[in-house]
Amino acid sequence: MNAAQFYPLFLKSSKVTIDSRKIQKNDIFFAFSGANFNAATLAQDAMTNGALAVIVEQQEFADADHHIFYVPSTLDFLQELAVYHRNQLQIPIIGLTGSNGKTTTKELIHAVLSKKFNVQYTLGNLNNHIGVPLTILSIKPEHEMAVIEMGANHQKEIEQLCAISQPNYGYITNFGKAHLEGFGGFEGVIKGKSELYDYLKSHRQTVLVNENDPIQLQKTSDYQPKITFGGTGSDYHFEEFSSQNFVGLRFNGESAQSKLTGNYNFTNLCAAASFGLHFGINFQDIKSAIENYVPTNMRSQIMERDGKTLVLDTYNANPSSMAASLRNFSSFDGTKTIIIGDMLELGAEAKEEHDDILQLAKSLNFDQIITVGKNFLSLNSPDSLNFENSAELAEFMKSNRLSSKNILLKGSRGIALEKVLEFI
Repeated sequence: MNAAQFYPLFLKSSKVTIDSRKIQKNDIFFAFSGANFNAATLAQDAMTNGALAVIVEQQEFADADHHIFYVPSTLDFLQELAVYHRNQLQIPIIGLTGSNGKTTTKELIHAVLSKKFNVQYTLGNLNNHIGVPLTILSIKPEHEMAVIEMGANHQKEIEQLCAISQPNYGYITNFGKAHLEGFGGFEGVIKGKSELYDYLKSHRQTVLVNENDPIQLQKTSDYQPKITFGGTGSDYHFEEFSSQNFVGLRFNGESAQSKLTGNYNFTNLCAAASFGLHFGINFQDIKSAIENYVPTNMRSQIMERDGKTLVLDTYNANPSSMAASLRNFSSFDGTKTIIIGDMLELGAEAKEEHDDILQLAKSLNFDQIITVGKNFLSLNSPDSLNFENSAELAEFMKSNRLSSKNILLKGSRGIALEKVLEFI
């Protein structure tokens, strides 16, 4: 069975899922199996729960008469079906990658474009070799465009995701020190992320360029077609401002105040506004979208609790985003405590990068520095409180209340700093 043969059945389905717990009537269930679990054993249960079809990669569980189909690889077939579906779509797709800010930028672009269009977009963090096909397959006839986030931790991954999603527009948020271990250093990051540029150029599609980013400028110097922002001579020029720790932008004398903290979010706002203006959305609607977007995903999220201001940025961390967060937080008024967790996937550069961040933190004169994770702990810093994991910190905080007016929590997803929120 190939994708073309299966496609008529797919068109009758409600959605595609890989989670047997979330199967609803007319869903298609792809039975992905792990090292210790054979999802194909759930095929009959899935059909009983209303599934329209099940895809398995074990021949003995197949029953084509009852829509349980065998394929050699569920992953390969999921990607093949996504490509086939993409080839039927006649809507523009925006591809998005970068080291920092991908998800926030994706959500801002979606908020802005939704003022005029019915837009499908990557839900949550489904931005890998499984998530991108699932997002493509979630695009329905009523959708007028889509925004696809593409994540990567090694080279050739963005190339593969572009081959699946086939973007008509693309934007790289930035090139930072993320996933250095997998990419093989910072130059590897630049090469890996630039695979989006390579795809767009080879297919004569449009790129959005932040002309304040020298790497983006250099990589797209001879590129057309492109949309630009950032410079005085760019297609769109925005001015930055901040108010009460929140960043905003001005365009032609009009201001849009976001609920995001950090000047590093200014370029994310600019990217969303640029796409909006390019697709004919007036700035009043863009302003409304920006001002009504509320981050709730542990990314640049500000919370007020018992008279304290908490900055929750615990979904991800790398040296670039950590440094930006610390510098931004240092501008807050009042006493300040930082709780910083390890930055993961840095390979041989982990010790040096963690030491650099700790020295930066000390230079910014925070009232209290708390670190969580083995990398920070190994530095044996006498100027900070150091814990091996979030559980140890939570235990400490049960009897040691933080007194600072402002508290920053920033760390990689694996450190799970949000677990200490209830003790603040």
